[in-house]
Parts: sequence; C-alpha cells; structure tokens
Amino acid sequence: MTRRELMRVAALSFAGGWALPRLSSAGPQQPARRPGTARSVILLNLFGGPSHLDMFDLKPAAPVEVRGEFKPIATSLPGLHICEHLPRTARLMHRVTLIRTLSHGYNSHNPYAVLTGFTGGEDRENYFAKPSDHPGMGAVCQYLGLGRRDVPAYVIMPASPGYSQGLRRAGPYGGYLGSQWDPLFSTCQPTFDRPADPDKTAYDPITPWGVPLFPSLGTGPDLTVDRLDRRRSLLGQVDARLARLESSRAIDHLSHCQRQALDLLTSSRTRQAFDLSREPLALRERYGRDLYGSSVLMARRLVEAGSTFVTVNTESRGGGHWDTHEQNFRMLRDYLLPLLDRVLPALIEDLAVRGLLDTTLVAVMGDMGRTPKVNAKAGRDHWPQCGFCLLAGGGVRAGLVFGETDKQGAYPTTNPVSPGDICATIYEVLGIDPAATVPDQLGRPIHISHGGEPIRGVIA
Repeated sequence: MTRRELMRVAALSFAGGWALPRLSSAGPQQPARRPGTARSVILLNLFGGPSHLDMFDLKPAAPVEVRGEFKPIATSLPGLHICEHLPRTARLMHRVTLIRTLSHGYNSHNPYAVLTGFTGGEDRENYFAKPSDHPGMGAVCQYLGLGRRDVPAYVIMPASPGYSQGLRRAGPYGGYLGSQWDPLFSTCQPTFDRPADPDKTAYDPITPWGVPLFPSLGTGPDLTVDRLDRRRSLLGQVDARLARLESSRAIDHLSHCQRQALDLLTSSRTRQAFDLSREPLALRERYGRDLYGSSVLMARRLVEAGSTFVTVNTESRGGGHWDTHEQNFRMLRDYLLPLLDRVLPALIEDLAVRGLLDTTLVAVMGDMGRTPKVNAKAGRDHWPQCGFCLLAGGGVRAGLVFGETDKQGAYPTTNPVSPGDICATIYEVLGIDPAATVPDQLGRPIHISHGGEPIRGVIA
C-alpha cells in the first residue's frame, strides 16, 4: 500500500460521515463529573431565527406594527399566554420552562452559537467549519466519555445544518478536539408535492417528505459480511502502514476511531434505532410522516437506545427555515407553527409515557429572534438581542417563565440569558462540570461554556 493510497484511505468516511481523525497526541480528558439528572438531550434547532414576538412573547398592547397579526391564548400554566396557532403546545406549558430573554450579538444563521455557546464568531467566516472551531456540545460530551459504544452518542438529523446540505457550517463538529468527535450526520432525500426552488419559494414553504437516512446502512449497497470483511482488511492495511510511519501513540488514537466506526456498523442497536417501521402507525402519524416528524421520532428512538445528544435541524429545500424576512405571518400560520405544534407535544408526551422525560432534556431554540417592527414585506428581520428557549424534562423546573422583556419585546428587562448560559445549563444537568476546560490545538485550556453559567433558576 503506497503512501498516496494511505492518504486516500484516511479520507474515507466510516459509519455515515465519521472521518478518520487528524493524528494527535491529545487524548480525551476526564474532568470531575457528578451524577446528572439527564442522560440525554434532544435539541430542536429552529434554523433561521423563530419570531419570539409571534410565538411565546406576544405584545397585544403594543402598536400594530409591533404586535403583529396573532392573538394570545391561555395555556395550562396559569397567567401564561402564547400564540393562538400553538394550541397543543399551550396545553403542555405546565411541563415546560420558557426562557424569554435569550440575548446575544451573533447575527448569523450558522448554528455556531446554538451548538457551542460561543458568540464571538463571524457570519461569513463560519459558513464553513474549520479545525480551529470550538466543538459542539455533543462533541464535548463524547470527548468527556458520555455515551455507549454500540449506538452513536452524537447525532444530527435530517442532515448537516447548511443551505439544504450545501454548506458545512461551524458549530456541530469536533473542531480543535478532532474529527473523531464529529456527530453522525444522517442524510435526507426529501420529495415534495410541487417543485421546490429555494430562490423562488423561500417564503412559500413546501413540506419535505421522507425520513432521515443512516448513510452506511440506508442509502448505499447492503452491508454484507464480505464488504465488512474487506473494510476490516482495509483498516488492517492502514494499521500496518501507519506502524511504519507514525508513533504507537498515534496508532492507538486512530484505532479508537476505527473501532468506534466498526462497532456502529455492526451494532444491532444502531440498526434498530434507525428503523422507524418498528413504530406503530398511529404514533408515526402523531409525529407526522414528513421529514421533520420522522426526524423527531427517530431522535426519541435514539435516546431510548442510549444516544447522548441528538439535534434535529428544521431546514430543507422547500420548507422548514424560520428566516421570515417576508410573509412572516403567513409562513408561521400555514406551516411553521403547525409543524412545531405537532412535533413538540408528540415528543414530550411520548417521552413521558415511556418514562424517559425525567432523564431526557428537550431544548427548543433558534439562532436569533426577530425585529419588533414588522417590515414593508410583512416580515420581521434578524434580532439576536432577544429570543426564546424552551426546556423540558431532564432536571429543569416545570411550569416556569424565566425573564421578562420590554413593552416591544426588543430587549430583556430581567434575567438576560446567553447561549453560553444555555450550554452551561445543559452540561450541568448532564453531570458535566460547566466550568470544565478542554484543550485547543495548541493545548490551551478553553472553557466549554465560553463564560456561561448554569441558569440556577430553571434547574430543579
């Protein structure tokens, strides 16, 4: 096997997008951990920036250009009103913590702040992930030893968060910890009821139909014993060649990733978790048979199987993005709010019935909020200064509204919360010290919560 062939092999993906890591002498560290109230996290990332003013912080007494078109309705939490187009969600708000004061300065659709807690990035620079980026929360969880060997610990569905899989945005990856801590990305091949041209229908959502696919088991040829044997043989050649080229410590580091990939490829637990046909038809209909309903149901199956951190991004060609610069109210009323009002109650109720809600933290958030003033195209523009986050289960208080905003929903007036604070809270309930550090590429200790602190008021 030549050196060139070796380099080609090193670029191959194993287990549906897991690249062999860059060789590094830095192994995972084990900072002090304590028992966590949560074993798993499901994050619903409302990609594009959901309008807090039209969902969970309506201002009916504000001027018409601020309050918008929607009316508030009462919820199961006395005194709390939310949007009229979220009736199912309204009935479960007694189980949820609503944070109304998520505020930061990172004006970007890249999920860098959402997934890492770091808000010092640059929009255009973060269109494409770099090895020097901060690692995502799920990558940190893997690095610190959370998760099982026979099921992927960190999964992102229905695909990588980019422009309909066209970008590899910063945020989800292992970054300076190494690519061996990258998530397992599912892929998707949605179909639509009518043509979906993202340049012409960006503000006219079209439902994507389909399921998230595990690339190595779902979209390629069947994984036969012969193919697996050839893959093991190929890895053997890599090991033999690297034994002459690299130090034994580097070999050990590479073998960790190889073992992890092969474990996933052969794991019956992983195969079963990605098999939605095992679910009753009525439950599938409850989540919805579209791409997002299928992804959220699969997220529940994965945490039930033992996955630690699962993210579902609502983004695809045709429909799912929350970037409502135009037709804000029509997009929310006709597609986005019914979507959330279907999948979120289905998930929380399903977890509760299965006895998983107490050990699974469900988080719902987006890259930013929207401007208080409605623009000339009936839209709302970017507004990272104020947004929301929902938390349920997994060690957080139920039936709580945290933080207040001013009369126009523009700025927090009490208890401002940063993405770093959200990350620190998630680490806290998982039993990870939110003040822990991990080494960057130069070995410098970097705070995993980027200065954020756990939000003590929302932790049970």
